[in-house]
Amino acid sequence: MTRAPANLLAVRSLLLTHLDNAPGPDDLEPAEVGIVGDPSHRGGYHCGSDRVVTGDYSVVESPRDRAGLTLDAAALDVGEFEVRSGGRTHTMASFAVWCVGQCAANAADTRDIREIIYSPDGTTVKRWDRLGKRTTGDSSHRWHTHFSFFRDAIKAGRDQRPMFRRYLSSIGLLEDDDMTPEEHNWLATVHKNLTVLDGRNPIGQVYLRLAEGRDDTGAPVTGNYNLKTMAAQLTALQTALSALSSRDFTDEPAIVQGVLASLTPEKIAAAIPPTLAKQVADELARRLVA
Repeated sequence: MTRAPANLLAVRSLLLTHLDNAPGPDDLEPAEVGIVGDPSHRGGYHCGSDRVVTGDYSVVESPRDRAGLTLDAAALDVGEFEVRSGGRTHTMASFAVWCVGQCAANAADTRDIREIIYSPDGTTVKRWDRLGKRTTGDSSHRWHTHFSFFRDAIKAGRDQRPMFRRYLSSIGLLEDDDMTPEEHNWLATVHKNLTVLDGRNPIGQVYLRLAEGRDDTGAPVTGNYNLKTMAAQLTALQTALSALSSRDFTDEPAIVQGVLASLTPEKIAAAIPPTLAKQVADELARRLVA
C-alpha cells in the first residue's frame, strides 16, 4: 500500500516543529500536513505504485517519475496558518508565494520539486509547474498548498528539508544554518581529532609526550626527533636565513675582471664606434709618449 517516505516525513516534522504552537491566531496543526492520499484517492503524486492510474501524469510526463515510481507517495500538502514572527504576519499564502519564487529562480534546493499548486490570495488557484504543462488546480488549493516532488528524488531518499529550513529562517522561526551535512560531518571529525590529540585520552597523551620530548614516565628524552627539537632547528634556520638576507653578495670588481677576461682586442675594437675609437687611440698614443 502507498506509504509516506522518510524524507517527506522529515519535512512534515520540520514544519510542525516550528509552525505548530507558533505565536499567532492560527498555527499549523498536524492534521493539516499530509503526504498519503485518503483510501479513495487514485492517481497523482499522493499515490504510490499501487494507486496510480493509466496515463497518470505523475508517472508518464517525466523520466524522473517513471524511474522513481515505488510505493512511496511523492507529495506534501500544507494547510492554512497565520503566525507572527519578526514583527510580521506570515500565512499559508505568503509561504506558498515565497516557495514558488525560490522554484522559479531555480534555487539549488528546489530542483526536486515538480510543482506547487497554491492560492496567493485565498481565491485564485495557481500552479507553478517545472515542466510547464499546467497553470492551475482545483478549488481545494485555496485552503491548502500542494507540493509534488519528482519520484526519483523520493526513491533516492534525498533530503527535501533545505528549502523549508530557509523559509523558516527567513521569517525568524529557525536559526539560520547554511552548513551542509558534509560540512557538519567535517566539523565533527575535526573536533574528534583535536580531542584525540589534546592529551585528554591515552592516544592523545602519547602524542603529547612525543611533542614534548618525554617518555611514558614523564622524564625528558634526548636525541629523539620531536616537536621541540624541530622547533629549535626551525629557529636556527630562520636566524641563518635572516643573516644571509642582510648580506650584499655583489662583487663588482670580480664581475668586471671576469668580463674583461673574455674580451679580445679584436672584440673590443669591433664594439667601439669609430669616433670613440679615434679618441681612444689618441689617448693611448699620448700615454705611450709620456
